[in-house]
Amino acid sequence: SLMREVEIFNTCSCDVLLLIYRDQVLRILPQTSEHVKQLQHLHDTLLLDLWKPLLPEDIHAGEELHVRVPASSVQEMTGFLNQHLMAHKVLIHDVQEQLDSSMPREGQGKVPEGYSYTVYHPMEEIYHWMYRIKESNSELVTQHYLGMTYENRPMYYLKKPSNKAKKIIWMDCGIHAREWISPAFCQWFVKEILQNYRTDPKIQSFLQNLDFYVLPVLNIDGYIYSWTTERLWRKSRSPHVNGTCFGTDLNRNFNASWCNIGASQNCSSLTFCGMAPESEPETKAVARFIEERKSDVLCFLTIHSYGQYILTPYGYKTDLANNHQELMEAGEKAAVALKEKHGTNFTVGPTSSILYKNSGSSRDWAHLIGIPFSYTFELRDRGTYGFILPPDQIQPTCEETTPAVMTIIEYVNQKYF
Repeated sequence: SLMREVEIFNTCSCDVLLLIYRDQVLRILPQTSEHVKQLQHLHDTLLLDLWKPLLPEDIHAGEELHVRVPASSVQEMTGFLNQHLMAHKVLIHDVQEQLDSSMPREGQGKVPEGYSYTVYHPMEEIYHWMYRIKESNSELVTQHYLGMTYENRPMYYLKKPSNKAKKIIWMDCGIHAREWISPAFCQWFVKEILQNYRTDPKIQSFLQNLDFYVLPVLNIDGYIYSWTTERLWRKSRSPHVNGTCFGTDLNRNFNASWCNIGASQNCSSLTFCGMAPESEPETKAVARFIEERKSDVLCFLTIHSYGQYILTPYGYKTDLANNHQELMEAGEKAAVALKEKHGTNFTVGPTSSILYKNSGSSRDWAHLIGIPFSYTFELRDRGTYGFILPPDQIQPTCEETTPAVMTIIEYVNQKYF
């Protein structure tokens, strides 16, 4: 099958067959080293967009890859795969149709109580949500300035007001612009705390001992760009090489074996690591803020998609963290709690061994500066929708992720208090 859409037009007395190809996402399983070489070559010649893994050098025999194929290359790509007997399947038949369906319709985000947590929201609405949350819950939420983005937009985090110093749980979302489910989860998590803290003894215990710091969107410029211009944009929006290319992968820009492996010095690459560690104002703001409080931060959580992983340090080396067994114990408990809700399976382990090698991540950086518990959550799914998770997946994703995060926080709370 050429995996195509066919439209038939009747012209005069003749049937004219018109083939209309759309951008597609394919799952491909290379089985030999020759397959790997061929796919790496096609990546460059057909301008393929790798979703998993992110770099062509990380394509390996026996490991599936997910790739977005431009409409102009669909016929050539699928013909090549068939010719070389390479196992493949269409994950998304029409990328644009899926993109369109994930965009909220006008007024869809408004509900009688003012805000819907089951649709994706543009940044303007998230800014407004933060303001409303702190105004209507002043006893439990304050809004604080963290820094400015490259395009001079303010970065705000939410926290609980406290008249005494407490240990800190940090959570950031939206470091990669196209991963819309991540900011959606941060908003959901705040909602859950506010709705349940009066009746849930666990949350009450957490709040007695811990302060939650939540940054709903880290990569604000990129997130806005993914709404206005290019839905699948990943990086920030700072210009490089005299404005010939834009953006840095902010999760390759931290001082954790910076730009050593799984990152690129080519500014056009999705994994461009920037000009230096923390060269970007967004990562610099986070790093400066956490560094000043590192003795108080017990847990660092950064929320991503997709793949269904709970990742521990390290990504840039195969050495295990000094408290690896403890990290795994808490992570495995979180995965069990997550599965109990909707039956979703998550894999737990060090990034380099269960996903791929990458340097410069905030997760590794946080652990290297002394934060004992540091995790990356890669939320739904495993490739059916990838970065275009439809809105009807927001609620189940957040419903299952919340108890997983709470499980890790409970583990930390019991250990230290």
